[in-house]
Amino acid sequence: MADRIKIRAQTQGEITDIRILMQHPMETGQRKDDQGQRLPMRFIQTFTVSLNGKPIIDGQLNTSISKNPLFAFKARGMKIGDKLSVAWKDNLGEQRQDETTVT
Repeated sequence: MADRIKIRAQTQGEITDIRILMQHPMETGQRKDDQGQRLPMRFIQTFTVSLNGKPIIDGQLNTSISKNPLFAFKARGMKIGDKLSVAWKDNLGEQRQDETTVT
């Protein structure tokens, strides 16, 4: 099972600052191990950010994204106590979803 997605959503006035750290090894398929064998390609293909169960961001990634990608967004219209959920699925079918409360 993949490590927990770290999500921070803090509201100041009408703007909410969202930071998401998706812990994932993100291999391009180009690197080699100590024996000279290529490491298999492994990367997050899709991710979704949802607010109170409704998708607000649908994203697609590829091999050019670094290990443990960090995303930051600003949003309007969120309230303290709203539920913010993040889910991802990688090219090998592994998936993870975590949730936080907007503060």
